[in-house]
Amino acid sequence: MSRARIFTVMIRQMLACWLALLASVMLAGAAQAVAVPPPPTEARYGDAKIAVALHADGAPRAGQEWMLALRFTPSASEWHGYWSNPGDAGQGMKLWLDLPAGWQIGAPRYPVPQRLTISGLMNHIYEGPYTVLVPVQVPAGADVAAFGQVKGHVEYLACTDQICVPQDALLLAGAGGDFGRWRAEVAPQLDARAAFAVADKTLRLAIPVPAAMGLSDPHVFIANERLVAYAAPQTFRRVGDVLVADIPLDAYGTGEAAQVEGILAFGDGSGVRFAADPGDVPTGGEVVAGPRSVPAPPLWTLILGALAGGLLLNIMPCVFPILSLKALTLARASESEAKDRAEGLAYTAGVVLACLALGALLLALRAAGEQVGWAFQLQEPGVVVALLVLAAAITANFAGLFDLPAVSVSMGGEKTGAFATGLLAAFVATPCTGPFMAAALGAALLLPVPQALLLFACLGLGLALPFLLLGFVPPLRRMLPKPGAWMERFRRIMAIPMGLTALALLWLTVQLGGRAFGLVALLLVFGVLAGLFVTGKLQRRGKLAWPAFGLVAAPFLAFALIALPNLYEAKGAEAKESLLASQPFSADALAAARASGKPVFLYFTADWCVTCKVNEAAAIERESTRAAFEAAGVITLVGDWTARDAAITQFLTDQGAAGVPLYLWYAPGASAPQQLPQVLTPALLEAQAKSSPGTS
Repeated sequence: MSRARIFTVMIRQMLACWLALLASVMLAGAAQAVAVPPPPTEARYGDAKIAVALHADGAPRAGQEWMLALRFTPSASEWHGYWSNPGDAGQGMKLWLDLPAGWQIGAPRYPVPQRLTISGLMNHIYEGPYTVLVPVQVPAGADVAAFGQVKGHVEYLACTDQICVPQDALLLAGAGGDFGRWRAEVAPQLDARAAFAVADKTLRLAIPVPAAMGLSDPHVFIANERLVAYAAPQTFRRVGDVLVADIPLDAYGTGEAAQVEGILAFGDGSGVRFAADPGDVPTGGEVVAGPRSVPAPPLWTLILGALAGGLLLNIMPCVFPILSLKALTLARASESEAKDRAEGLAYTAGVVLACLALGALLLALRAAGEQVGWAFQLQEPGVVVALLVLAAAITANFAGLFDLPAVSVSMGGEKTGAFATGLLAAFVATPCTGPFMAAALGAALLLPVPQALLLFACLGLGLALPFLLLGFVPPLRRMLPKPGAWMERFRRIMAIPMGLTALALLWLTVQLGGRAFGLVALLLVFGVLAGLFVTGKLQRRGKLAWPAFGLVAAPFLAFALIALPNLYEAKGAEAKESLLASQPFSADALAAARASGKPVFLYFTADWCVTCKVNEAAAIERESTRAAFEAAGVITLVGDWTARDAAITQFLTDQGAAGVPLYLWYAPGASAPQQLPQVLTPALLEAQAKSSPGTS
């Protein structure tokens, strides 16, 4: 940046601070009936750039509210006035009224203001004529018959984009005025109280707004001065009939308020006034507006990303054995093209339905306020135990321990088996989706529900595409190896990757629930395998097998159902052994690390995320990376998302990510992080460290 540019920026910042200080001093007594200083006896400024007239809605009545109106009319379209809180610059209205003792002036009621941003400064303005209503509470027993015309004085500011001119006027209330229209123009007051909380340098508001109400471009105008950063982006989420707004605090304010008031603008010129008390603000929900409400990539690129991601999932170790053996059923049991097509469609239906069901459940949980992300089911110990048992059963099936025609993995060729296999393949593949379709899944959490479900369906279609093509394209089927004894050996070989998947799930079970929890889960697996062994023996003799399985496995299942909930030990955030001396992620830890002036490497991982573990072994937990980070003074933070963590889920959502892995690099002094690729290399991390050295 050139010296001239730096000087210009400094001048602008100094001017903004000076204007803000001046405005805060001038507005100290705004919109109140005050005793000092007395209003001047005549106007002090020249021609009115914005003329003002005072109107009264009939005659005052004792014990009732009497409405006055200040009608502001610009002399030309270039002039604008200001809301009560003018924003980063400007001046609100100051009003004095000559009223009898005991008559109380209420807070002025404004229309919904507009936003004007100049050189990064946000102003809350009115373009064109506008009216401010001023309620006056007349005390009971007041002698209204002896009251004449109300007089007063008003000071305000008229500005263009280039200049500002102070204005003031002596007021004498006149009859008439379109009070019906003016009342309709003023933002109505919400009957229900809103709630607010301050956390992580953000004001969070929960405003009761019906879910059916449209919001084209919402914005919250905060009446409290210097509480929030007016020009900062605001994020809005729907949680049922509550609209949650996240607004960054003013960096130079105290961030404290006993009550927050303001106007919620809907984006079409209408809005509502609200008052918020300290209280609980829901988390989660669907983002409806804000910096990440509209994803940068167009929808068609997200669809292609979902399709490609689903297609690549077929090579993952937990999916490839199922797909390959399922494909061989077409070579072994193909009877007609019609049957092959039907089986391909059934498999596709199972995959797509599973992806849609998981996606719909995810969206529903988030809409209900739950902080969950993609592959959320793997954060539930009960689901992981069920997957462990299922993976062990599939391994036993591949190894020839028993046959399961209803779930046709390697035998049969029935449509019901193909459908069930599709359900299974989609369910076990979810932990592996992150590295292949992060943009599509992140966008799915922010898009409207129909478009989000379309992306989930495309993920399923991509996953099912190879088998679907085999069912509909005969030349592809003819390329498959001819049936033979080798197919049985191949099936037994495929038991190896499925067995490794089962071992990984057992390890994950221990990580989620503790060693005792994992031991009982292993005992359950032993009981199920024992039952399957007996089932296989009876199947080979041609006898009824499955009742025997129930008799053998039932005691183990009953014991597990009782013991597992009692043995579960939820794990909190803790630092794991790391060459980089990583610290657990939290908002405070991140703020402290960034305040140190050193580079910060923040990454999010989970024990069930295959790509996360590969990246950690190949690029993060390496001596060369440690040496480069130490030389640059890099601070490393890690967010472990193995178990559900609301703070991590919220942070991922704010970054536009649906799950892990996520790698962020904060250069010293940078306002926003750089998002690194989801497939890391040691050279990439070393280059990042060398390009942004810290102050070690």
